[in-house]
Amino acid sequence: MAIVELLKKIVEGEVSAETEILEKFSHDASLFEVKPQAVVFPKDSEDIKNLVKYASDNPPLSLTARAGGTDMTGGPLSESIILDFTKHFTKLSIDVKPGLPAVSSCLPAGRSAEPGLPAVALAEAGVWYRDFEKETLKTGWLLPSYPASKEICAIGGMIGNNAGGEKTLKYGKIENYIESLKIVLSDGNEYEFKKLTRSELDGKITQNGQAHQVIAGSGTIYQSSEVGLPKIDFEGEIYREVFKLLDENYELIKNARPKVSKNSAGYNIWNVWNKEKGEFDLAQLIVGSQGTLGLVTETKLRLVRVRPYSGILVAFINDFTRLPELINRLLPINPISMESFDNHTFKLALKFFWSFKKTLEAKNLFSLILKFLPDFWMIVTRGIPKLVLLTEFEGNTQQEVDNQIKAANEKLKDFEMKTIAANTKEKASKYLAIRRESFNLLRKHVKGKRATPFIDDVIVQPRYLPEFLPKLIEILNRYRIQYTLAGHVGDGNFHVIPLMKLNSEEEREKIFQSMDEVYKLVLSYGGSFTAEHNDGIIRTPYLKMMYGEKIYKIFEEIKKIFDPKNIFNPGKKVGGDLNYAKNHIKLSS
Repeated sequence: MAIVELLKKIVEGEVSAETEILEKFSHDASLFEVKPQAVVFPKDSEDIKNLVKYASDNPPLSLTARAGGTDMTGGPLSESIILDFTKHFTKLSIDVKPGLPAVSSCLPAGRSAEPGLPAVALAEAGVWYRDFEKETLKTGWLLPSYPASKEICAIGGMIGNNAGGEKTLKYGKIENYIESLKIVLSDGNEYEFKKLTRSELDGKITQNGQAHQVIAGSGTIYQSSEVGLPKIDFEGEIYREVFKLLDENYELIKNARPKVSKNSAGYNIWNVWNKEKGEFDLAQLIVGSQGTLGLVTETKLRLVRVRPYSGILVAFINDFTRLPELINRLLPINPISMESFDNHTFKLALKFFWSFKKTLEAKNLFSLILKFLPDFWMIVTRGIPKLVLLTEFEGNTQQEVDNQIKAANEKLKDFEMKTIAANTKEKASKYLAIRRESFNLLRKHVKGKRATPFIDDVIVQPRYLPEFLPKLIEILNRYRIQYTLAGHVGDGNFHVIPLMKLNSEEEREKIFQSMDEVYKLVLSYGGSFTAEHNDGIIRTPYLKMMYGEKIYKIFEEIKKIFDPKNIFNPGKKVGGDLNYAKNHIKLSS
């Protein structure tokens, strides 16, 4: 019997293996093409449970979750069964009430959100972020960790990748906003993960059975593997094994954490067990795991208050050497973002400025020309800058925003650069649109070549940028790679998007040759291969290079504890194969 007919017998939702559907789900925003056997649109958690049990009993079938399909790494691609959550897992509710913290205590040091009455949103994995934001804004609250793909991504994918974006500088990534989540694990049951105290953790470890005690690095833990003792249930076994693994390797894990402000490479083992506070949070391990440990069905997310006014200071930079000094001068003014795009992106935007007509809500082409006229004139008189920096501020009044922008401009007076105070959302929209649409500009307007994300999310400490950026550009120029560069300067995080002819074998070879050099450069500065976009097919084979054998072995153990039969999105996070990546590059444009 065909797999579609078998699957239809065990789920209430739709199942398809139609050519058009399989073609659509063979791609995401990455450079890969992987054709699945079937696509399932599960109706509810019972469908998910049945699918997990079926895959577990029928190796080598596997299950790969998919939300918006905007992943740039090949994360939601599979040769087996894909589960699309966006059709039925769309329930959303907003709750504004006292009793919960407005933001997580794990926000980056020195960064805080607007205090006030806390609010949470309960969202299923298939909720589109654009719909999510419309509802939260009605109540005056926001989930600030949205990525640039906010109009076309969904909550499940944001959790799977540990999403961040332009507001991450102030507010952190989605890991900072997870109150709890529900997940179907490999035993076919649904569980809820959230932060536990040490006594609550001990309760999880010992549930459904007596246990004998063994001593771990931080004190007493419980184990029930001796013959004759009752076996702890699957959830308890996971808590016990993960705690033991992280506790015994506590210092190794802490020292291996990349010395950058954000990181999505590997499993998020850094935020699970806090020995000093006695807190244990398995939800933090699920965030950023790309659906390799289980299938997230629902999450409860903390929100922050919306500040109604915002504006940006635009700085046109020709010299990288003072970039760290510039950043350090502006950070005390508390910007919500420090975004950038390079000269290649700027030229592309000006060349195709008419494509921003809808985004900028221009009444006609003439009004759009007026918006871009000052930039054309600046290029004529001053030339194209190497980097355009957009430092954004927000406030409860326009005067508050004006004061911040004025203070920022004062801080940069001795820098030899042109600045523009775009102190309202309308004035700022043009520059923010160029930054947000940088990837789409390439995809839509460059013919004969394809936007090829493979070094699309590197991060180093901002103090290294004067050395790092010229070396990065030298590698790209040496390989004669056409590219655009944009990113989050305040975090030292850059998105490099090359343009390549993927039907050329010579061009494809450049991908892995240049990637190897760029990643070695990133590691030489203590950085990460990926700050936000995650590993997927493209970066999983490099995780051992980044972390070394011991940490990679911990990643493998984590996978084995949660998914002993390897049914959840295999080949991502662990077990990646570079040859598999090379053999699944999409050759057509």
